[in-house]
Amino acid sequence: MDPVRIILADDHEMVRQGVRALLRAEADFQVVGEAGDGLSALEMVERLKPDILVVDLTMPGLGGLELTHQAVRRSPRTRVVILTMHSAEPFVLDALERGASAYVLKDAGVAELVRAIRETMSGRRYLSPPLSDRAVAAYTPSPESVKARNDPYALLTLRERQVVHLAAEGLRNPAIAERLGISVRTAETHRARVLAKLGLRSQTELVRWALRRGVVTLDDSEGREKN
Repeated sequence: MDPVRIILADDHEMVRQGVRALLRAEADFQVVGEAGDGLSALEMVERLKPDILVVDLTMPGLGGLELTHQAVRRSPRTRVVILTMHSAEPFVLDALERGASAYVLKDAGVAELVRAIRETMSGRRYLSPPLSDRAVAAYTPSPESVKARNDPYALLTLRERQVVHLAAEGLRNPAIAERLGISVRTAETHRARVLAKLGLRSQTELVRWALRRGVVTLDDSEGREKN
């Protein structure tokens, strides 16, 4: 039987080291890649097409929710396991809506991540206790209401979503341009289009919108260097 090929995406190296050691103890698991930011993780998923992507919600460059959405679109065979400290059920709902197959809390037992991966590979959804299907279902709208919901974020291109994440982290246009490998003028154009599509007028409004939408978390938006 082929090993389960896994990519780890977390911006804390010590967390990745611990998770890697745990997974390598399983004879049929193989960690094929690691990434410390969302953009690198997405590129790695596209290139390696892993069975499992283990990802934190709080990721620089491209947040875990958007990374999940893009990963399952670009690599349909890849199943996403969220590994995070965020236990609020709205976060769980957002993750499931974007295609996550499992949601595991970082303070859970050592064996729980392994169980989540095995459940996911068997085609079942896994939610870490104390989360439950019933509790999450109370927050889950019907497919019809999801489609009907007015979501301007859906109008953004992938590049514009990347700009949203970086701008919401506090990066200015030159730093965004360097991170994405584009010109400063192109970064300015993307930012202007983002603000127009979202109906926003300033950096402050963009950060507030991104936090409300769950595009970034407080960990993303606070403490970043303003370039």
